[in-house]
Amino acid sequence: MFYGLLKRGLIGPAVHVVFRPQAEGVEHIPAEGPVLLVANHQSFSDSIFMPLLTPRPVKFLAKAEYFTGGGIKGRLSAGFFRGVGSIPIDRSGARAADAALNTALRLLEEGQIVGLYPEGTRSPDGRLFKGRTGAARIALTAGCPVLPCAIEGTERVQPTGSVLPRVHRVTVTFGPALDFSRYGGELWDAVRGTDAEHTVLRAVTDEIMSTLMRMTGREYVDRYASEVKSEVKSVPRKDRGTERARSRTGDRARSED
Repeated sequence: MFYGLLKRGLIGPAVHVVFRPQAEGVEHIPAEGPVLLVANHQSFSDSIFMPLLTPRPVKFLAKAEYFTGGGIKGRLSAGFFRGVGSIPIDRSGARAADAALNTALRLLEEGQIVGLYPEGTRSPDGRLFKGRTGAARIALTAGCPVLPCAIEGTERVQPTGSVLPRVHRVTVTFGPALDFSRYGGELWDAVRGTDAEHTVLRAVTDEIMSTLMRMTGREYVDRYASEVKSEVKSVPRKDRGTERARSRTGDRARSED
């Protein structure tokens, strides 16, 4: 009910009037049945614009920190994500990740759309980072369509750390479903629990990220975004701009090597 109020009665109409977001490729979204929606992650507001432009409800897998923050901003964030039915992901260990995986599989079995950001966290500098293998595991286990989604403009609407949004055009593009049937079925059953499992998961994940790279036109970095964020946080605040520039230069050098 809260999701419907947000989309049609409260936030949705206001967002459409002020920001005039554009949706492209909506015809690729099946009218019914399970779908795993995978998108790049630039801003907190991705989780507002993308669901508003998706004709069916989207249940997000969201990091647990969105539900536990303090202060007014933290309480508003927690209320929003709980209200739209998001699933908190506790990234502290494998057991917690398995619980989130099982919840996502249950929602897909019910024929719902599950939204996921393969990068695991927001991009620290606008580039596209290495994907986590959770999306691949869900897709192969559920055997459902994997729909890539490119979100553009949200990093200007609400840059990381900002509270009040800025008016800027946002475009959400849905691509054709990715076909991973060659990895699924009997092959997936055979490799699960073996040394080959990670190889298959990484191949699927890299194909997802390659598709998002083409759709967004963003520079790809073969590192986890969380690692880059940790490096920047370890630097004194006054030197962080220099550290971000150094990180970008170092990432380019590694990719060229």
